[in-house]
Amino acid sequence: MVFPLRHKRVFVAGHRGMVGSAVLRRLQDEDCRILTADIDLRDQAQTHDWLAHHKPDGIILAAARVGGIAANSTAPADFLYDNLMIESNVIHGAFQAGVRRLLFLGSSCIYPREAAQPITEEALLSGPLEPTNEWYAVAKIAGIKMCQAYRAQHGCDFIAAMPCNLYGPGDTYDAHRSHVIPALIMKMVQAKAEQAGAITLWGTGKPLREFLYVDDLADALVFLLQHYNGAQQINVGSGTELSIAALAKEIAAVVGYDGEILFDTAQPDGTPRKLMDSTRLYQMGWTPHTPLREGLEKAYAWYLESQDGIKDAA
Repeated sequence: MVFPLRHKRVFVAGHRGMVGSAVLRRLQDEDCRILTADIDLRDQAQTHDWLAHHKPDGIILAAARVGGIAANSTAPADFLYDNLMIESNVIHGAFQAGVRRLLFLGSSCIYPREAAQPITEEALLSGPLEPTNEWYAVAKIAGIKMCQAYRAQHGCDFIAAMPCNLYGPGDTYDAHRSHVIPALIMKMVQAKAEQAGAITLWGTGKPLREFLYVDDLADALVFLLQHYNGAQQINVGSGTELSIAALAKEIAAVVGYDGEILFDTAQPDGTPRKLMDSTRLYQMGWTPHTPLREGLEKAYAWYLESQDGIKDAA
């Protein structure tokens, strides 16, 4: 074990987000002290001062501005600036504060749009990015390279993990910022409540996607923090994929919506296929354990419990 967590002080950056809150749940099983900070990580002085004062032993950097195709398309400057500031401040501040271990959380969108499938870690920077989320991807690539640079120049044990599409408790349910699973859950809950005979979704429904339940990711991140120490980013995926059309049918079954599902082919699809090759992680001894249907049921239950009045309306 490279970095045993026993008695360590572990800072979870972005603890209020979906991934950060899942990491908090997972760390409850470890004999460590969990640190969180209610500060603006885009502010260099705040971030560096906090790290210098609290001096964590390890950091899981899950803080980020995230969103779907619509959000990335309408706010490219925000996605680039906010994510560059967060990762720059935390990574450089961690170096200055003598933090022993840092895990940076990236995204599968760092890989080229036309990368060979399944996507290996070596595909990074081998081709053009998907235009609908390139601003977020560029920022995340910069975070990976920062970890590698601080490792090369200063000997920092900073690592990076690249998850596939995530979902679960704590996800963003917002008409303008949601990713595909929460967006579909919201749309179908509303259609069910209104007894709508059909719903229309963006694109053709043909793109293939891989999904991982967020608590499985949190388990993988804690595993990597303890066991992995290398410059190359590590893919974290479920190993299975399905089309957006098939996903919509799964969510309709979970929600109990029996209307027709239509597709607006004038809207963008995004990357045609995105399946991660997680062989390296699996060979280390970690595998996911939440099937898609079970994860969708948990995500739907959390949504109902977290939204005032939604349960009655449904």
